[in-house]
Amino acid sequence: MHHSRRQFYEDSSTHLGVYCRKLGLTPNGLTAISLMCAIVSGYFFFDGQLWMGIVFVILTSFADMLDGATARAGNMGTVFGGILDHVSDRYGEFFILIGLGLCGAGFSADAQVNAMRVGSAMFAIFGMLIASYTRAAAESMGNLPSCAVGMMGRLEKLLLIILGALAERYFPGYNILVYALLLVGVTSVITSVQRLLYAKRELEKRDDKKEK
Repeated sequence: MHHSRRQFYEDSSTHLGVYCRKLGLTPNGLTAISLMCAIVSGYFFFDGQLWMGIVFVILTSFADMLDGATARAGNMGTVFGGILDHVSDRYGEFFILIGLGLCGAGFSADAQVNAMRVGSAMFAIFGMLIASYTRAAAESMGNLPSCAVGMMGRLEKLLLIILGALAERYFPGYNILVYALLLVGVTSVITSVQRLLYAKRELEKRDDKKEK
């Protein structure tokens, strides 16, 4: 499950947070850097500069990883910081995906191709939002300690986006980016369903304990 992969990722990245603390970086500052990188990435994608867009997606992911690592390393995690991180991530995903949907390099004179690109990007945005919202609802309304489960986490989805953009750069005309974005949307919806089922099981276990 995604939860075990996330735990490994958090444990293995904490030492980087120690270096960030020594440099005077704060979790919220790194969150802001991650969002700015996502905005720049979306612009480059929109402008058709796929390689630069990919570079800034990678920087977005790296800064996002560092903000959590820094919070853990310095025991600086706060409730507001967590909220800011989640909201910032959603904004960042929107800018990246809308940039890809309107990508100048991939635009064709064929209106159907253009519609497919925009439609797949919108579907990916919806999928990533609904997966995130399902987790947030389970953790807040259900008071679950964590609902970060499912087949695909944020990092895996960003990796799919990077691979799709690379394929579009070197194999134009095959609409590989469209398929990558559709896959992001589909796996996000599946992740949302998995999180719903996980929340249902955990809440039923809690109710059974109360009855006993």
